[in-house]
Amino acid sequence: MGPVEHLHMSVFSQSFSPCGRFLAAGNNYGEIAVFSLSSALSPDATDLSQTPILTFTAHEGPVFSLFSTDSHLLSAGNGEISAWSWAELIKRNTKAAWTRRPNYKSSLEIPEINAMTVNPTENSLVIGGGDNNIHIMDLESGVFKSVLQGHTDYIHCLSVREREGEILSGGEDGAVRIWDHRTGQSVHCIEVYKYEVRYWDGWVPLCGGGPSLSLWHLRSMSPTSIFPLSGCQRQANFYQDMILSVGEGQCVSHCLLGGEVKAQIPCTPHSLNTLALNLNSTDNRVRVLTVGGSSHQIDVFTNLSYRTFSLSF
Repeated sequence: MGPVEHLHMSVFSQSFSPCGRFLAAGNNYGEIAVFSLSSALSPDATDLSQTPILTFTAHEGPVFSLFSTDSHLLSAGNGEISAWSWAELIKRNTKAAWTRRPNYKSSLEIPEINAMTVNPTENSLVIGGGDNNIHIMDLESGVFKSVLQGHTDYIHCLSVREREGEILSGGEDGAVRIWDHRTGQSVHCIEVYKYEVRYWDGWVPLCGGGPSLSLWHLRSMSPTSIFPLSGCQRQANFYQDMILSVGEGQCVSHCLLGGEVKAQIPCTPHSLNTLALNLNSTDNRVRVLTVGGSSHQIDVFTNLSYRTFSLSF
């Protein structure tokens, strides 16, 4: 890839391998890069250790979403989802295990797929995006079995509350909907836009977007904290007793649940799209935070207080 492409690159999505030793990242050119975190974090690491072990074209358009199951990396672009075996990717084999397209109303319709998650109870893949609908695919058969309709604008994000049997979705229409995945019905709708907040992540809705990031209580369906962050917040995750958030601007924000912004840690990209926490690995050396955005560089934090180094797409 040339210097011009590097200059205009944006990283939209990230996902760690099941073992936690590898990181996949997707960019605006439809490419996926796979990095060896164990090599990049090794005491013997060189500049080469911070570059991909593998880069390949996965989709014609941007890779908006990545998600890892126990065995596969799932990637989503414009109107399609592909699966790649992690075992094969590590061997540098880039043949897709399968590719599926939701049943859209029109064959001319190719909406972007912004969000994916898995419902372990039903072994199903839940996806949402530009057609305003949630599509549910049975992972065993590869068949799309249902569509959840209710949002009036495109869907940004999804989460599953497994114990409650619920799917949560956040959309550009300013609403967070809670669905019963057994009946496919929308059982609650939090009209976040009435409180001037949008976007969320996690089992307690954590709503961002524009103009404010906010924390909501699900029983009362009301906001408990609104965070004084400037600019649209694109992704937020709970971590211990904090919320980590990224969006417009160059910093990862550390927010306390009560509404206080505890710290803002500078990053390399000028605008941030994605953060990922590698918490499932048994290898403590690769338990890191990674942040990507409007740059070919992905920042790695071994300590949340400062950037340790950057991977280079």
